[in-house]
Amino acid sequence: MKILSIQSAVAYGHVGNSAAVFPLQRIGVEVLPVYTVNFSNHTGYGAWRGPLISPDDVAAVITGIEERGVFPQVDVVLSGYQGGEGIADVILDAVARVKAANPDAIYACDPVMGNAKSGCFVAPAIPVLLRDRVVPAADLVTPNQFELGYLTGTEPDTLESTLESVDLVRASGPRTVLVTSVERPDREEGTIEMLAVDDAGAWIAQTPLLPMKANGSGDVTAALFTAHYRRTGDAADALARTASSVFDLLTRTHESGERELQLVESQEAYAHPRMQFGVRQVR
Repeated sequence: MKILSIQSAVAYGHVGNSAAVFPLQRIGVEVLPVYTVNFSNHTGYGAWRGPLISPDDVAAVITGIEERGVFPQVDVVLSGYQGGEGIADVILDAVARVKAANPDAIYACDPVMGNAKSGCFVAPAIPVLLRDRVVPAADLVTPNQFELGYLTGTEPDTLESTLESVDLVRASGPRTVLVTSVERPDREEGTIEMLAVDDAGAWIAQTPLLPMKANGSGDVTAALFTAHYRRTGDAADALARTASSVFDLLTRTHESGERELQLVESQEAYAHPRMQFGVRQVR
C-alpha cells in the first residue's frame, strides 16, 4: 500500500507527518510525505521557528512525485491540519490527479479545526473551507465530536445525535466516518469512545480516558484507521486495531512523563496491536 500524506512536519516531537509516517511504515505502508510546514516544533509551545511552505511549493513537490510515474500505485491521499487557505486547492488537485491515475484510490481527510476544550484553533476561513469544499470531496473523514458538530451545524452528544450528525456528513460526500473523542453523557465514568460508520453499519469502541493531552495523537489515529480500513474494508476491525494501538501509545506517553508522544518507543503497539478493547455494533 502507498499513501500520499500531505501534512505538516516538525523536527522536534510528533505531529502531522512527523506523527503519521512512522506508525504507517511500521505496519508495512509505503508513505510519500509532502510537507506543508517545516517547523522546529508544534505551535502548542507558543514559540517555534521554520517556514510555512507556500502552496506553489507544495504543489511542485506533488508534481515531481507524479512525474516519477507513481500515481497509479497510490492507494490513499491523506491530509490533516491545513495551515492556510491555499493548501486546500493543492490537496484537492492532487486527489483528482491521483484518482485519474488510479480510480480505486481514496481521499482520507482529517478535518482539523479544534476540540471541545480549546475551541477552534485554526484560521477563521479554514473550518468553512473544510465544510464546504474539502470534506464533500473526501471518501473517509476522521473528525472529533466537536469538529463533527461544526461540519453539520449540530451539537452531537448522545450516541443517537452523534449518529444523526454522522449521517449528515455522509450525505455530503464521504461514505466512511471515524468520530474520535466521543463523550456521551451516559458513558461509563472515566472512559472515552470512538465511533466508526460506513455503508455496512456503525461500531463503537470504548477505552479508559487518560488524564493528559497529547499533540499528534489525532494524526496517528487518522493515519492508522485509514490504512487498516483501506487494506481490509472492515470498519470494525480497523476501529479495534486503531483503538488498541493509540491507547497503548498514549499510556506509554503518560507513564513517561514526557510532553511529546513516545512514538518510536510504542512501535510494537502498531505492528502487533493487543486488540484489548471490544467493538460493539450500534447500527
